[in-house]
Amino acid sequence: MLELKNVSKFYSNKKMVSVGFSKVSLKFDIGEFIAITGESGSGKSTLLNVISGLDSYEEGEMLINGQETSHYSEKDYEMYRKKYIGNIFQNFNLVNSYTVYQNIELVLLLNGKKKSEVKDKVLDLIDKVNLKKYKNTKVSKLSGGQKQRVGIARALALDTPIILADEPTGNLDKKSSESVLELLYNISKEKLVIVVTHNYDQIEKYVTRKITMHDGRVLSDTIIKKHENVDKIKENISHDVGLANKIRLGVRNAFNIPTKFLLILAVYLFIVFSTFFVYSSFQELKYENSIDGYNNFFNNLDKKRVIIKKKDKTAFTDDDYENISKLSNIDRIVKNDMSLDQNISLSSNKFYYYGIVQSVNLITKVDKGRMPENDREVVLVTNEYDYSISEEYDEVIESNFTLEELYEEENKIKIVGVIFNNDTYNNIIYISDMLLEKLNDRINKRFSEVTYTFKGISGTSYYGSKNNEILPSDKVKSGYAIINDDWKYECANDNCNNEKLNIKVKNIFYELNNNYAFLSTYTNETIKKVSGYDKDYYGAIFINTNDYNSLYNRGYFQSSVFVEDEKLVRNTMNELDKLGFTTLYIKDTVYAYDSSVTAVLNIVMLVVILSLIIVLFYTSYFIIKLVLKSRNTYYSTLRVLGSSFNVSKSILNIELLTIAHLAYLIFAIFIIFIKKSIINSDSLISLCSYVSGLDYIMLYVILIFMTLLITFRYARKLFKDTIMNNYRQEV
Repeated sequence: MLELKNVSKFYSNKKMVSVGFSKVSLKFDIGEFIAITGESGSGKSTLLNVISGLDSYEEGEMLINGQETSHYSEKDYEMYRKKYIGNIFQNFNLVNSYTVYQNIELVLLLNGKKKSEVKDKVLDLIDKVNLKKYKNTKVSKLSGGQKQRVGIARALALDTPIILADEPTGNLDKKSSESVLELLYNISKEKLVIVVTHNYDQIEKYVTRKITMHDGRVLSDTIIKKHENVDKIKENISHDVGLANKIRLGVRNAFNIPTKFLLILAVYLFIVFSTFFVYSSFQELKYENSIDGYNNFFNNLDKKRVIIKKKDKTAFTDDDYENISKLSNIDRIVKNDMSLDQNISLSSNKFYYYGIVQSVNLITKVDKGRMPENDREVVLVTNEYDYSISEEYDEVIESNFTLEELYEEENKIKIVGVIFNNDTYNNIIYISDMLLEKLNDRINKRFSEVTYTFKGISGTSYYGSKNNEILPSDKVKSGYAIINDDWKYECANDNCNNEKLNIKVKNIFYELNNNYAFLSTYTNETIKKVSGYDKDYYGAIFINTNDYNSLYNRGYFQSSVFVEDEKLVRNTMNELDKLGFTTLYIKDTVYAYDSSVTAVLNIVMLVVILSLIIVLFYTSYFIIKLVLKSRNTYYSTLRVLGSSFNVSKSILNIELLTIAHLAYLIFAIFIIFIKKSIINSDSLISLCSYVSGLDYIMLYVILIFMTLLITFRYARKLFKDTIMNNYRQEV
């Protein structure tokens, strides 16, 4: 069955070559119980390793069932060991962190058996080696004799035709040795059993053949007694290792040695947290640089402002505002939020002011003049070096101005007080809530697209265009519309009594599609009488005032809250989120004035982050490699049992990925605790606020990529050498 023809094994170390054995020619058959003896260093264990495919040979030819093996690759040797070889080691080479059951089960799982299929066979083998009551005991707690029995059971698990035992009784007492040898003898009746021993007297009564080696050569080959011939050679049939088995072994390995698990977990936690803190710190620097910036849409860039909308996109209710006001860090609520970002202009025959609008209720005193006493009196905030204030104050104060964003009948106001603020970039104009409401109405119209359709006429109503605008009138009945006389010609016989006017309003918050019945038409002469507007509005469409208000004044869909302490703004945003609001912190929308500083920060951040990742990779690889070096025996044992490079790498991948995912889960829980204020730290809350969801995804990808790279490098190094060289390495 197995034949060696002039086979030699050499070792090289630091340009020195030594001989393991030389020119060995032997032939072995099924049914033999062979003892290989000789003094230490004679080459007997080396010969056994070559026969088992754990070590290579340099000269000659080894044949299995007549097939040459000199051309075998590592993959071929994997299949050779799976088909033919069961190994029993002097030092056992068991997985000490596994139970007796798991050690025997391991070899079956690596050969593609399903977990559910192997139970009976494993239990039968445990019973055969008299370890039934120890099946759930970790191997590390067994005696030497018990460990050797586990090794024998594992060697028998695959039912291979060749069993190789290297000093199987070397570490055992007399009773245990006798039990092991008798077991091997019984096995040899249908298998080839080759035992390397230095104590031939102990094994003599069992052997059928004795081979003596000396100085790397066969000194004698003696038949002790005739063995029974076995014609049929039974090869082990193996299958590919399934994903379920890989996951099972990988996850088991992740946790089975607590010290190793905790060390690797600590490494991964260090990777995740250090990357997070460095990245978020850079993001904070970028943010601080951007605070003194601008935004093309929002004018009010108060760092205490948070814009809110309801998640269900409906209008705010009184209950909503009441619930918001109960939050601990809320200073005030501005319902008509869009007015905060509108610039308004005040003009007179001589002066012109342009600035941001605010509610007069926010101020309690002025620097010059007086506080407003009615709805049409306003206060101006400007620089004290403004020429019109410093030199012509008397002509500004108590003077009439036009608020140009309102209609003529409602736009007359008076500046009655001035506040000086040399730090503001814009003028601020404090007006009454009544004027804010009117302004908000105009804002809604300005940002709404209004279209109308009547018979063959359709068009767009533009705010402030007068002659094609849709306007309110108390003289029009609810549900009806008055149109200009020219449109009646679109109706049959100039009779529009049964026709409908369709008006569509669309903005970022809602869409309306309303129909209005025809009431009457107007001419230049009758427009004042039927609508209340003069002939400058000829061409406009008039509807009832309440109907008109329902087009635009449908409540507030966007508001702003101002917090008391901006350091706690992220907490407030989390609380608002729980109440059902989406939030936007105004400072998150600001662009830096000096973009070059931001660009430099981006470059520095990229360099530092990349450098950090490289340093973390090599540091973590070095530490994990040291930890995993203690696993060399385990992964070498997998190779002995027939595991391929890809299978071993997959198991290692799953082992480390399990710990990596656990580390990321711990990190994620830590972040959630911060965001939910379970961990109440202003600095941590602040750092978290600079990291987006995409950043967390990228951090996860980096962690997984580093893990796969570590396992690839480690596995490649592990498989670069022979199994026996890996066993010989110091742990």
